[in-house]
Amino acid sequence: MRRISKLTRVAVGVASLGLVATACGGTSGESGGGDSNDRGVAIAYDVGGKGDQSFNDAAYAGLTKAKDEFGYKTADIEPTEGETDADKEQRLVSLAKQGYNPVIGVGYVYGPAMKKAAARYPDTTFGIVDSVVEAKNVASLVFAEEQASYLAGVAAAKATKSDVVGFVGGVDIPLIHKFEAGYKQGVEDTKPGVRVLSQYLTQTAEEGGFASPDKGKAAAEGQIEKKADVLYAAAGLSGQGVIEAAAKAKVWAIGVDSDQYKQAPLAPYKNHILTSALKDVGGAVYALAKSVKDDKPLTGTQTFDLKVNGVGLSESNPEFAKVAGLKEAVDKAKEGINDGSIKVKTE
Repeated sequence: MRRISKLTRVAVGVASLGLVATACGGTSGESGGGDSNDRGVAIAYDVGGKGDQSFNDAAYAGLTKAKDEFGYKTADIEPTEGETDADKEQRLVSLAKQGYNPVIGVGYVYGPAMKKAAARYPDTTFGIVDSVVEAKNVASLVFAEEQASYLAGVAAAKATKSDVVGFVGGVDIPLIHKFEAGYKQGVEDTKPGVRVLSQYLTQTAEEGGFASPDKGKAAAEGQIEKKADVLYAAAGLSGQGVIEAAAKAKVWAIGVDSDQYKQAPLAPYKNHILTSALKDVGGAVYALAKSVKDDKPLTGTQTFDLKVNGVGLSESNPEFAKVAGLKEAVDKAKEGINDGSIKVKTE
């Protein structure tokens, strides 16, 4: 029978990173890892790698916090082009063999590889972001992306003047469908009649949907030609192209995962980044590292949602407060999501 993991919420908040989840101990076995020789946390990046100013960089921020706070040794490993699941498995196994604990795969693409690596190293705690792997020594770190995207939709509806907004998804997969669904619902609930243009860059990650700023830029330019004046991208590194196109056209962009208004490489475009749909991947990485350090390693499905500040919406750009009714609408939406009066769709 397929084992069903108990859902556990972890409060990580961007500021507090307070760990409130239940945890259970690791398992025993003949393979290494999980003892006093642990070297600290290691992460293996998703497509796009470090420097995407989004998903992967958020994970790196969590690793850095754990390193600074706990005096950890750390490792962060880039993906390679055209790699197989066997390559990913070998990467995870190599990190576990070296004594890193926890070992975290950043992205759903690590699912099959992690299942095998975790079986080979049962005394090591593994973590996977954006996917569920059912194993006794794996923490599945998943997020309510649709909730943050709903708030992004509220912002887009309040900011649009043309009543046309855009969504650019990196890859046409269920995970990114959650972003689109929440965004569309937020727009519709806030200002019925606003048209949402949606486009996915590729059908598979291997085609570069999360790692091609040129593809993102071209998609954004097409939507701008159709009068879209607010563009939201859930596309990893490709989202930088969307932001660049929005800035060039002097329309709004909405960032994703990290607060992209604050990202130094995006500084030339920051005045056109209205807000970002936040996803505290860094907090999740830190929380797992802390649980291992405390000898209470998290396992099972750990859900990061709006109620525990695992997702949210940034307000860093001073222009955010100047859009009429925006902050009030976002605050009201947050309250509705948290008290259950707003049910956000995932499809």
